[in-house]
Formats: sequence, C-alpha cells, structure tokens
Amino acid sequence: ETFVHLQMERLTIAKHRVGDAFRSTVNAFTTTGGESKFLENGTLTPEEFVAAGDQLTFKFPTWRWEEGDAGLRASYLPKERQYLITRNVPCKDRVRALDSALDQIKSEDDWLLPPEVSGAASNDLKDVDDLAGPSEGKADPVGPGLNLNFDADDDFLGDGAKASNLPDFSDLDKQLQQEDGYPAAATAPSVIVAEAPDANILKTRTYDLSITYDKYYRTPRLWLFGYNENGDPLTPEEVYEDVLSDYKSKTVTVDPHPLTGTPTVSIHPCQHAQVMKKVIDDWIEQGLTPRHDLALFVFLKFISSVVPTINYDFTMEIEF
Repeated sequence: ETFVHLQMERLTIAKHRVGDAFRSTVNAFTTTGGESKFLENGTLTPEEFVAAGDQLTFKFPTWRWEEGDAGLRASYLPKERQYLITRNVPCKDRVRALDSALDQIKSEDDWLLPPEVSGAASNDLKDVDDLAGPSEGKADPVGPGLNLNFDADDDFLGDGAKASNLPDFSDLDKQLQQEDGYPAAATAPSVIVAEAPDANILKTRTYDLSITYDKYYRTPRLWLFGYNENGDPLTPEEVYEDVLSDYKSKTVTVDPHPLTGTPTVSIHPCQHAQVMKKVIDDWIEQGLTPRHDLALFVFLKFISSVVPTINYDFTMEIEF
C-alpha cells in the first residue's frame, strides 16, 4: 500500500511538472488582457491583483510589497509591486497535532474547510459569513490569531486612512505572545546561576509567506519558505509536515519562486478561481456588491485550511 501511494505521489508530481512546462510556454506567447473577469469566473487582472495587494498591506502592515530580482520581474506589474511577503510567521505545531480535530472537517470540492466553515447545515461556503460580518445576535467567530474588525469602506483606495479605526500594530509582537500563551519563566533555583539570555524564549518554526500573481490562472499563488528553531531553512519534506496530508501530493509542489528563483514550496493555484467564484456568488445572493480589492482576504482565509498551524490568519470581519 505504501509503495502504491509513493508511486501515485510521484505520478502526480510528474504531471505537475509537465503542466508547469506547458503553462510557462503558453505564458510566453500570451498577454494578460485588461478586461475584468472577476464576477464571471473569480480571476483577477494584474491591476486588480495590485489593488487587492494594496488593501492587504493597508489593513495588515505585516504584509509588504517587494520588487523581486530585476531579471525576474513581470512587465505587467509595477516594479515596486511585484509580490507580497510577510516574514517570521510562527508555526508552533505540526499538522499531526491536529489529528483529533480532523474528524470535524468536511471537504468542499477538494478543499478542506475549517470547522467554523463546515459546521453549518448548508452546503454553501460559509467563510463568507465571517467576511460579511456576524448576523444580529450571533457571537463573533473566533479563530487563531487576533480578532481584528475593520470597515471595508475605510480602505486604502479612498480617504479612509485618515479616519481609520485600525488597531495599533506597534505592539503586535507582544499581542501575539499573549494570544499564543507563551510559557512564563521557570521558578528561579535556590542557587544563583547565570542563565542564557534566551533560556525562557519559546523557540518555534517560522515561515516567510509570499503571494505572487499567476499569469496563466490569473489568480494569487502562495509560497512557503520555512526555518527551523535555529533559523536554518527547512527542507521541502519538513515543510510538508505543516501541510494537511490531503494536499501534499494534490496541490502542493516545489518550484522556483518566480521573483527570487529560490526553490520554494507553493500551493498550486489551479482551484483558486473556482473557490473565489463561489464566494462571489454568495456575496451576490446576500445582496452585496463583490469587490476585487477584497480578494486576497478571501484567498488567505481559504489557504489557512491547507496550512492550519501557520498562524498568519488573523480572524477578521469585513463590514460592507
């Protein structure tokens, strides 16, 4: 059984390699086009990707734009807005620690949804309820990270920066330590001894997460570069320990990062547009106007079901 599983995994990886080679060839001979297809199929134009990135960096300053290597930059994106990155994201636990919770997770078109999403009776994607804000009389959903509320109208693209009620991010590291429940220092021994400066610091894996624009699929694509407790880069096999097993051979691959050239683990974007389209349809059913500049918030919400122990996902509600 193990042999068959390994063979199937290798076949899937080989198919990805052939597919990537084909898509690279197609990209070399096609243009991005300026007509929006966001409502029709959930894809983004480069301009819409940039607008969504500006919203993300405005609402969550831990994310920032990067230029990338000069020889790898995409001509259809601004030089200073080639890709998004957030660094030193903590990952205390391996996915195997969540085994007891996996029974509460249901699948939706090959995507595993967290319990807060899949627990409802309806088959619709309920993450949209979190993004649209809690209904009257309903408790706010609480997930990993901080509970940050903001008004979507108070955005980067308008005059919201002046009147924003955004939380103070200056002590974000302190807040994260409080949320994560870092252990207190051990009781001092009866004999006075010299302690190492970091003796009481909880060491953990960290990740640099980046988001690029995929020209072929016209969607965002997430990249994961991890470090162990000593700051050494993780191998792909070690990164896979932080990815739900259902995705390891299906949607997770190792490829050169398009803006750095470094081999990096990524979440393949083949189903991102499909997921986004379902969210758009749900917004329309609720009488809301879909906004492409909120696409990355939705994107990151769903990606959290692939890497649930990487604590980048600050639970948020967007008030329209």
